[in-house]
Amino acid sequence: MAQVAQNPVVQHLKVAVPNKYGEKLIGLLHETGSVQIVILCHGFRSSKEETTMVNLAFALEKEGISSFRFDFAGNGESEGTFQYGHFGKEVDDIRSVIEHFSGANRVISGILGHSKGGDVVLLYASRYHDIRTVVNVSGRYDLKEGIVERFGEDVMHRLKESGYVEVKDKNGSISYRVTEESMIDRLNTDMHAECLQIDKECRVLTIHGSADEIIPVEDASKFAKIIPNHKLRIVEGADHCYNCHQAELASIVLEFITECLEQDKAASD
Repeated sequence: MAQVAQNPVVQHLKVAVPNKYGEKLIGLLHETGSVQIVILCHGFRSSKEETTMVNLAFALEKEGISSFRFDFAGNGESEGTFQYGHFGKEVDDIRSVIEHFSGANRVISGILGHSKGGDVVLLYASRYHDIRTVVNVSGRYDLKEGIVERFGEDVMHRLKESGYVEVKDKNGSISYRVTEESMIDRLNTDMHAECLQIDKECRVLTIHGSADEIIPVEDASKFAKIIPNHKLRIVEGADHCYNCHQAELASIVLEFITECLEQDKAASD
């Protein structure tokens, strides 16, 4: 907060945005006074307070770029019940946030998502064609992967049998519930087909850690092969949460965002 005190122009404002399902999405606007704003989207079972979201917002702030980091419905401070899967619903949440700020005469200069959020921003770009700068940080290419590792090989049998599976935390308390419907939603979300629908004018950057222990780094190369206007950056030694590589991650993101802003400015001059 000391950095904010030194720069009285910057404000941190809590903003509530209604989504199309009648739920309030709560986010923090890092207001620098710029017309441009970057939307930051967290990952699975995370929130706007996750280290990567906070650090990226402050990094953008230092460059005079406003950003909005928010909680998807059912996460963090936002209303709603947490649901596994439901990628399309999170796309709808991004849509509501973009419409909110566009309605306030802000220019959405980019959307960035980490992990599941990386998939969601790519899905947004494939379904809507109004954002020209997208950053996918450690998204998963094949959503059929990673399920057995998290829930066990018999997960589909258990879902068929009881309709849901309860996931417990380290203390044995129920953390969340996976329904058969929500699992099918994930399995039916085809990132390959969706990415083929992204406009050639849309600039996409994929960043991935070479030591990612949750989503293999090879996924990043698969995105690079099929997204037309794509840049790929591998952060050597970085894990899924960039625990020892936050500064490098922020530097890569800033370089790409500022480069895209300069391109847009040159095109409009």
